Amino acid sequence: MNANEIDAREARRFYAVTDAAKLLGLSEPTLYRAIRAGEFPAIKVRGRFVIPARAIDDMEAAALARGLVDARTYTLSRAS
Repeated sequence: MNANEIDAREARRFYAVTDAAKLLGLSEPTLYRAIRAGEFPAIKVRGRFVIPARAIDDMEAAALARGLVDARTYTLSRAS
């Protein structure tokens, strides 16, 4: 197994809300409110929310391409 295969296997797929909030420069309560309002993508597992790393990566790429991404609009467009 080469280094790229190891990195891909170990790449983080989900973030705890605490980690995602730190990554985004938000407070945890702000991110929880956005999740509960349906304004930020998350998965709920037995009462605990996790944030898909891909959602953050996709929003970052969209922001770099378009200049601004509203998480609420992003979340709603992915739901359809």
